[in-house]
Amino acid sequence: MTVIDCQNLKKRYKRLNALEDITFQLEEKKITGLIGRNGAGKTTLLKILAGFIRKSAGDVQVFSNNPFNNLRVSANSILVDDQMSFPDSLTLADILEVAPEFYKRWDTELANNLFKYFRLNPKQLHSRLSKGNRATFNMIFGLATRCELTMFDEPTNGMDEAVRTDFYRALLKDYIAHPRSILISSHHLAEMEHLLEDILLIHKGKVVLHQSLEEVKEYAVKLQGTTDLVEKLTDGKEILHAKQLDSQRKYVVIRKEDVPALEGVTIHPVAASEVCMYVTSDRKGGIDDVFM
Repeated sequence: MTVIDCQNLKKRYKRLNALEDITFQLEEKKITGLIGRNGAGKTTLLKILAGFIRKSAGDVQVFSNNPFNNLRVSANSILVDDQMSFPDSLTLADILEVAPEFYKRWDTELANNLFKYFRLNPKQLHSRLSKGNRATFNMIFGLATRCELTMFDEPTNGMDEAVRTDFYRALLKDYIAHPRSILISSHHLAEMEHLLEDILLIHKGKVVLHQSLEEVKEYAVKLQGTTDLVEKLTDGKEILHAKQLDSQRKYVVIRKEDVPALEGVTIHPVAASEVCMYVTSDRKGGIDDVFM
C-alpha cells in the first residue's frame, strides 16, 4: 500500500521557495531516511505530510487523503520534533496516562518501560525539561503511539551519544516487532544508516535521490592515482568530488556506471553518507582547497 504520494509538491513562503518540485511515493512498513543539508526543506515537507501546513501547489496524499486538517491522517500519524508541546496542567506521567485516548495503538508497557529506563521524573512538566530530556521524552511518546506513519524530524538533537545509541536501538527493535512506516529526517546519515531501508535525499526543495540504501552505496566510487592519469581517465565524466592529495596524486569521486579502465589507479567504495554529501554539494573540492 502507498502511504505517501507526492506529485510536483511545492511550498512557497512569500519570496522563498521551500519546496520546489517534490515527487515521490513511500510504501508501507519501511524505515526511510529523509536526508538533506540544513535548509533543504525536510521540516517543511514533514509538516505538510503531518497536515500542519498547506501546500502551495501540486498534490500530496497520505493514506489516500489530503493531510491538511484531516482526521484520518492525524489519527494514524505523528510528527515528533522539537516543537512538540503539551499542556502545563499535565505532568509527564499524566501525559502518558491520557495518551491512549488519542492513539488507538498506544503501547502503555513500552512507554512506561522506556520512561523508567531513561530515568525521567514523572512529576516534571514537559516545558521545563532540558533540551536533551525533552528530545528523549518526545522519542518515547512517538514510539509508543505505534502510529501507522511515524515521522521523526531530527529526533536526536540535544541527546548525548549514549542516549542517541539507545534511541536508534529502541526504534529498530520496536519496528521489527511492530512494522509500520517510519520516516526519519536527519543531516547525519552515518549514525543512523544501519536503520534504513530507503533513502529520500532532497536538496534545495527538490528530490535528488530516492533509492534503497544498497543502491546508494553502489552509486559512486573513488578513483585514486597520479594526477595526470586520474584526470585523463575521468575526462568528460561527471565529477562528484575531487581532492588533490599532494603534488603528484589525486582522487576523484564519479558515478559507478562511469568507471573507465582502471589500470594505474585504485578504486575505493564510497559510503552512503558521502554520496549524499557529494551529490548535494555546489563545490567539487573541499575545505582544503581554500588553503591551496
